[in-house]
Amino acid sequence: MENAIKNRYEFVMLFDVENGNPNGDPDAGNQPRIDPETALGIVTDVCLKRKIRNYVELAKEGEPFYNILIKNDRNLNAKFAEAYEAEGLQKKQSGKNKDDVLKAQQYMCKNYFDVRTFGAVMSTGDDQCGTVRGPVQINFARSIDPVFSQDITITRQAKTNETRENAGNSEMGKKSIIYYGLYRAEGYISASLAQKVTGFSESDLELLWNAIINMFEDDHSAARGKMCMRKLYIFKHESHLGNAPSHTLFDKITVVKKENITTPRNFSDYTITIDTAMPEGVTFIEKL
Repeated sequence: MENAIKNRYEFVMLFDVENGNPNGDPDAGNQPRIDPETALGIVTDVCLKRKIRNYVELAKEGEPFYNILIKNDRNLNAKFAEAYEAEGLQKKQSGKNKDDVLKAQQYMCKNYFDVRTFGAVMSTGDDQCGTVRGPVQINFARSIDPVFSQDITITRQAKTNETRENAGNSEMGKKSIIYYGLYRAEGYISASLAQKVTGFSESDLELLWNAIINMFEDDHSAARGKMCMRKLYIFKHESHLGNAPSHTLFDKITVVKKENITTPRNFSDYTITIDTAMPEGVTFIEKL
């Protein structure tokens, strides 16, 4: 495996949705998540990381060191037990040896991309692998302007059973959509955690950028509508601890709707302004 990254990074993602539901809320009938105080749309970090994981799984299928831990296949405890087997450690022992837990944890970081990227809680079951705080962290995405969610009535002609078949020609249903929303999400990459904990490398970093750029391309569905990653801005620090506060860098990118636009319906309805005068030791990269 390569050496861990040596530079700290922050990044800003701009993506939009058209006629779709970017992130349904199961507590609200799967309607799009909306801040009730501001009416701004929300997409959770969990949703964004799921799409990154899905892309990596497709792009690196069958390759060693790029397995995905958090996915719907086998239970997590079975994967933790696998780490103990691979490292020749004693399984199902009471009072786990700290050195054994660390070895198992290092195995998980080495073999699972999402563990060495986002971290994981692996302290369950008989063969625990501890808790890892990953170097890559992503905030909730928020829409630039308030969004309006509407339930659209749909019909279905195919019936599921004989009772419904005799009830009429078609059935009614609903789907919740946002007509348009431009979202902004911000993220952080810690070189210190990469070096001391997970081993997140330069090739992992490049894969992460590619996954962010393409996260919606293999995730299209009728429910999500048209989702596009529009921009990816990166701030690269010279040092592993960083050369400027993250909020100072995030403030250098402003996104506002154009003066003549009342209800945004396209990405072109917005103006992006970038202050390219960076603090000493920080490099600005427009990746997309």
